Amino acid sequence: MRQILELLERDAQLSPDTIATMLDKPVEEVRAAIANAEASGAIRRYRAVIDWDKVDEDPTSEEVTAFIDVSLTPARGVGFDDVAERIARFEEVRSVYLVSGTQDLRATVTGRSIRAVSDFVSQKLSTIDRVRSTATHFVLRTYKRDGVAFTPIEPDHRLRVTP
Repeated sequence: MRQILELLERDAQLSPDTIATMLDKPVEEVRAAIANAEASGAIRRYRAVIDWDKVDEDPTSEEVTAFIDVSLTPARGVGFDDVAERIARFEEVRSVYLVSGTQDLRATVTGRSIRAVSDFVSQKLSTIDRVRSTATHFVLRTYKRDGVAFTPIEPDHRLRVTP
């Protein structure tokens, strides 16, 4: 099952037939494993990774992404879970992680502009009880996301070997 999920995570467009061939398993076994993973919620959704810089012709339509580190005061019995779940419900938030280090949570947030992200942090995030501080880091350029490189692949400059 793990091998099937790892292949789908790398490329969600792989068909059960292709996966079965790659893993030398019966197609029906692969189909059943995928159906079980979908039914149990192990597969949350299928998604494409898009390099929007290559798509958008209108530079004003760009979306701004920021990583926001959040320091919290933990609460007895729930720790950080209740605040993390509340932050995750905001539409602007793409992901929330409990992390080690000097901060407690790291959220990935998107907005139409730097000002929109700034407003989110100052008006919504910072006003949540037990949030002690935030540190916002704006993404300036994406080199790799979800295992996909966004930089051009360098051509192979080696000389061809001929017999």
